[in-house]
Amino acid sequence: MAQELADAKWIRASENFGDICPVFSREFDSEDQVKSAILTITAMGTYYAELNDQDVSNYVLAPGWTSYQHRLQYQTYDVTGLLKRANRLQVTVGRGWFSSPMPGWMETPEKKERYNQPIGLIAALRVTFNDGQVQNIVTNSQWQCATGPTRFSEIYDGEVYDANAGGDLVGAAKEFNGYSGKLISQEGELIKEQERIRPRKVMTTSAGETLVDFGQEVTGYVEVNVDAERGSLIRFTHGEMLDKQGNFYNDNYRSAKAEVSYTCKQGEQVWHPHLTFFGFRYIKILNFPGTPTVDNFNAIAVYSNIKRTGQVETSNALLNQLIANVFWGQKDNFLDVPTDCPQRDERLGWTGDATAFIKAASYNFDVKRFFEKWLTDMRLEQRSDGAINDVVPDYLNDGDVSAAWGDAITIIPWQLYQTYGDVTDLKDNLNAMKKWIEFVRHSTTHQYLWFGGKHFGDWLGLDSPAGSYKGSTRDDFIASAYFIHSVGILIQAGHVLDENVVTYEDLYEKAVQEFRITFNSYQTQTECALAIAFGLTKDLQATTAQLVKFIQMAGNKMQTGFVGTPLLLHALSQGGRSDVAYTLLLRTDYPSWLYSVKQGATTLWEHWDGVDAKGNFWSDDMNSFNHYAYGAVIDWMYEVMGGITPLAPGFAKARIAPQTDSRLSWIQTSVATKYGVIKSQWKMSVEGCRYEITTPVETEVIMNQKKVTVNPGQYVFWENMTAADIEGNEL
Repeated sequence: MAQELADAKWIRASENFGDICPVFSREFDSEDQVKSAILTITAMGTYYAELNDQDVSNYVLAPGWTSYQHRLQYQTYDVTGLLKRANRLQVTVGRGWFSSPMPGWMETPEKKERYNQPIGLIAALRVTFNDGQVQNIVTNSQWQCATGPTRFSEIYDGEVYDANAGGDLVGAAKEFNGYSGKLISQEGELIKEQERIRPRKVMTTSAGETLVDFGQEVTGYVEVNVDAERGSLIRFTHGEMLDKQGNFYNDNYRSAKAEVSYTCKQGEQVWHPHLTFFGFRYIKILNFPGTPTVDNFNAIAVYSNIKRTGQVETSNALLNQLIANVFWGQKDNFLDVPTDCPQRDERLGWTGDATAFIKAASYNFDVKRFFEKWLTDMRLEQRSDGAINDVVPDYLNDGDVSAAWGDAITIIPWQLYQTYGDVTDLKDNLNAMKKWIEFVRHSTTHQYLWFGGKHFGDWLGLDSPAGSYKGSTRDDFIASAYFIHSVGILIQAGHVLDENVVTYEDLYEKAVQEFRITFNSYQTQTECALAIAFGLTKDLQATTAQLVKFIQMAGNKMQTGFVGTPLLLHALSQGGRSDVAYTLLLRTDYPSWLYSVKQGATTLWEHWDGVDAKGNFWSDDMNSFNHYAYGAVIDWMYEVMGGITPLAPGFAKARIAPQTDSRLSWIQTSVATKYGVIKSQWKMSVEGCRYEITTPVETEVIMNQKKVTVNPGQYVFWENMTAADIEGNEL
């Protein structure tokens, strides 16, 4: 138990409220001359706390989502400015992730047990007066419990709120044993309300539906502003898309009802849900007092308080929209854990999606604290045999383990170290990395490679056989490639930490040799990309040529899925074919990144053809329009288009080596590091290509195979300069 909560008791409603969210309250008097008032609080569920009818913080969906069987965060707020002589502290608690029906599409004993467990509260308010006296207000049976105006709140189905209800005092709260895991102080980023988005329009469809279009897919909720009579009902449901007739569509939410119901009080009022969230661009109005207008609504984007650090802009408007979509997809899915999607009856922390996107994520935003918290939960949930679950926190409990998903435990810490330069990220995860490697070694049917097991493969690969979600790349190929890659990361991490990794060095050498013997030919684009990106091919140029041939045979189209796509353009550039990479990036027909942009997407899609050219949906059962994984392409834009890469961990030293293409007339790229902002720009002109860089660190600059090292400063280069000309070209 945290010291601040040592005298507090867990409390819950004294009787079963059903779906109604309980409100716990305590009234107390405080003398004048208060020096400080500090509230420490957490809940089994999500909570929002008010002191004298004022929110105690801007933390949304507190206390966040951790591996609840192991740990639960508590928060500490300074509420000194909210105190009066007579005070009322009240806290509303909903199910949140803690007592949720997640995942919605499957039934398990764990899910049933979770949903039926009681929600509860523990809190302590410490008031210190100027004369040194202390008043402690702690949760116990002296607190009151009432039914609240929130009549229902749940992650998938939404929220029901009656502004005229609640306050029916049931009696004293009931003390109970409550949470049995470890309480920890706030570790992750706070979840906050971020952008506010005014509707683009209110419209009536051919089906007679009234819709509000916010013009941007967001994760969060809708704020309603209305002047209404008491008892008037506002009710709406959420959706991402319109069908080909222009009517509301949200069948892809599956069992998630995603509905809001608000019963008005008298007069002007502003309200939004407090204990749940949605992924949406549209809402369909089911009930409303009068005629709704754009002035009645605002969408509020809610996500972890990550700070933007990256910037990419180009001369191509479609490409710029794709870049905006990548950023929005990250924000929408970085709500305390890196979820796959924010809308349907899923919203889980899939390890594979995060592994694919971690480099892009760390360039776009400062995600160090965000991922460190999630990695701690990953380590806590790592099985005794070293296996890493497919989702963290693990609400699947299916025992499945997949290559490229479980490898999150090596790839994510290593990327954090590369981007931020903090050796702690390696220290904290080294043992877990070793355990993962040993799990593979004891699970495989091959001495040096990973054969056997159940894997996702190249998930949603475009070369999937009929009836399969998995691409045609061999499972054993992917598993073995990722196994070798993870062993290589473990070796590098060991060297940084001065650990003895000789055994793993021997394993790596033999595994690479065995891989090259076993997989002496490549059958798919993804196999080529993996072999190149992970250094497994014996002949880089031959494998690159084969990859290009595969692309050309497909009609200059990618055929990759979740495994191959994040590596595809990098592999081409490593083999000297950035021209082909640009061709794939700038392609606008299906399949391509820009196809969805032309279809009006404002985030990334789960399927390249989530909506086909005729307006038909890929499916209802698995078709998210806010899946961030394919947004990993932006890290190629930073590293190849802009040419910015770290030469030393944390960008203590950098390399800037842009690879241009005449199909773009200019680009601007920047990454904010702890040393300052690194910027790279190039612009085509009749005089040639002009490069400008700004660097706060010693930087190796490579322009058209000319290399020079420059000191911190601003520089300009021209395409045809010699290395000698480059010297001294500081602006």
